[in-house]
Amino acid sequence: MLNMTRFVKNTVCAVGALCALLAPAKAASYPERPVKIVVPVAAGGALDINARIIAQWLTERLHQSFIIENKPGAATNLAIEYVVRAPADGYTLLLVPGSVSVNATLFEKLNFNFLRDITPVAMISKLPLVMEVNLSIPAQNVKEFVAYGKANPGKINMATSGNGTPHHIAGALFSLTTGVEMVPVPFGGGAPALVSLMGEHVQVMFSPLPESIGSIKAGKVRALAVTTASRVDALPDVPTVAETLPGYEASSWQGMGVPTGTPREIVDLLNREINAGLTDPKVRQSISELGSVPTVMSPGEFRQMIADETKKWGEVIRAANIKPE
Repeated sequence: MLNMTRFVKNTVCAVGALCALLAPAKAASYPERPVKIVVPVAAGGALDINARIIAQWLTERLHQSFIIENKPGAATNLAIEYVVRAPADGYTLLLVPGSVSVNATLFEKLNFNFLRDITPVAMISKLPLVMEVNLSIPAQNVKEFVAYGKANPGKINMATSGNGTPHHIAGALFSLTTGVEMVPVPFGGGAPALVSLMGEHVQVMFSPLPESIGSIKAGKVRALAVTTASRVDALPDVPTVAETLPGYEASSWQGMGVPTGTPREIVDLLNREINAGLTDPKVRQSISELGSVPTVMSPGEFRQMIADETKKWGEVIRAANIKPE
């Protein structure tokens, strides 16, 4: 009996050691077949285009196809759960949306814990929002808007693309910071919300830059500020909200992740290659033309950023009592 126990123990140890030896070897030959990048939104938007830019770069660098699969639904949770349940072998990647830092608090029950079940690989870019008003509003800057809002309590309607979206939570943070009451008015997306703003049915909107830059440059709405910590190249003359309200920042962002348990060698390889793309002039230009800011991070830095964003937006969602639609 003792000999049999020792035999089983030795066999288990030998198998474990063999697996440990084989894992790096398998990672070294990665990728051996096409890789799927699951995108949690429909094709055509900035998030999807960013994914396609990175997919093309990885295809060229790693000599294997990186294929986009769009899986919109359930406020991006459908795609995330799909990837969580995928094999942790590096052949199913997730285009990580900034919504993960909001959904962790917004939804009372999810079938996954993002930072437990997904390993962050690399940041791709930050996406500035623009605080903009319709042309009937007299405010020319953030300070004047705050004064206008406090002089007109209950009369400021804020267009959003839905509860818990970047439009909504950026505005909620602004209200909590300034005390200006803004009534959220949800629309079925950013485009109809912007149309309502231009039609002067609502007074203010916090819009992702790609959605509204054309309308801003055409003079159809007035940009008061961008929500990033620093000014953006696409609108160099537009100040940041933080120049008036120090510490305010509200950016959307996107990155890449894999199911937890994916070999570290594959995570590190993908991080190196994605970061190389983000420093390539052509890739940077393609991303910047979308109004995004290419952002290089290590896996650890990306994980910490997601954790920090989750904590920050959790506090805003609870304070503003934001509920899912």
